[in-house]
Amino acid sequence: MEFNPKPRDKLRTGFTTGTCASAASVAALLAIMHQKKIESVDVILPKRSKINIKIASCQFSNKTARCSVIKDAGDDPDVTHGAEIFVDLTLTDKADSIEIDGGEGVGRITKPGLGLEIGAAAINPVPKKMIKGNVSQIAKDLLNKKGIKIIISVPKGKELAVKTDNPRLGIIDGISILGTSGIVIPYSTASFAASIRQALDVTVAMKDDSVVLTTGGRSEDYSRNIITLPEHCFIQMGDFSGYAIEQCTKKKIKKAYVIGFIGKFSKIATGVKQTHVKGSKVDMNFLAKIAQKYNADKNTIEKIKNANTARHVLEIVSENKLEKFFDGICSEVYKHLRDQSEMKVEIDAIMFDFDGNVIGRHSQ
Repeated sequence: MEFNPKPRDKLRTGFTTGTCASAASVAALLAIMHQKKIESVDVILPKRSKINIKIASCQFSNKTARCSVIKDAGDDPDVTHGAEIFVDLTLTDKADSIEIDGGEGVGRITKPGLGLEIGAAAINPVPKKMIKGNVSQIAKDLLNKKGIKIIISVPKGKELAVKTDNPRLGIIDGISILGTSGIVIPYSTASFAASIRQALDVTVAMKDDSVVLTTGGRSEDYSRNIITLPEHCFIQMGDFSGYAIEQCTKKKIKKAYVIGFIGKFSKIATGVKQTHVKGSKVDMNFLAKIAQKYNADKNTIEKIKNANTARHVLEIVSENKLEKFFDGICSEVYKHLRDQSEMKVEIDAIMFDFDGNVIGRHSQ
């Protein structure tokens, strides 16, 4: 099937860097074999369906070719969207051999726990298998006499990598060539979950057993001011607190510092495991009960019940100097996450205000 954008009223899917590299590899090989410029190719995805990919550039000679594909992430907020993925393909004298390596802008592995050897290019097993499968299918006869060497490069990869988790995971100088299905699903829960698992795997492989789980970049920045742990121990869990804690339990993490602001914490405190704004909302009545527990007057309780946002509640509580209120929310966060960890992970729940001050904390 051809890859067609979805209607505008739906989120548009895209394709992975692994698919880009596969398509560029196929185009490069076809250009050498047929001695002509290739404009588009069909690529077989891991689940055996096909996708048609446009080739952005194609140069060739008798034994070498350089082709590229522009990464299209669809409607997913992917930092690699629009990046140009290049493949330099060369015919070698090593019959029945397909070698794949990374060039400029493709990261190198410097830490264990990523399923790749230290020093190897950050090209994940599924994309590598996908490239080999697609290339070998059209080079059956050729491989009896020749080998194929493929070098993947991303000219802007080094600058894009700083916007990803690669530096903290120990992947330096470039992006990773990724993709388990070949397709990018917009705002993919699966991809975020995979990034949490991968980060935890690195932490375990580095023989650390404590992590800092933050709800985003700003809470992570603030957490560094009060927690001293190696870079790879800081993991952005986003909206997936329940999943992150469950994975900590599974991977035998001993302690998790859970860091956030009042909005996410107010949801976690009620037992919500996935705190995305579209999937849950702040329960003002619940927050009012906590205020009542810490002796708030009736006027303050009514204001909290009728507050517009969690941030509004923060302002109301701060004005009325109910300092223990924030500890109360952290206590509820602690209880729920401890339960979700089957009482196996020590939890330290810490809430910041929006200026980076610790306003609530609970641990045991």
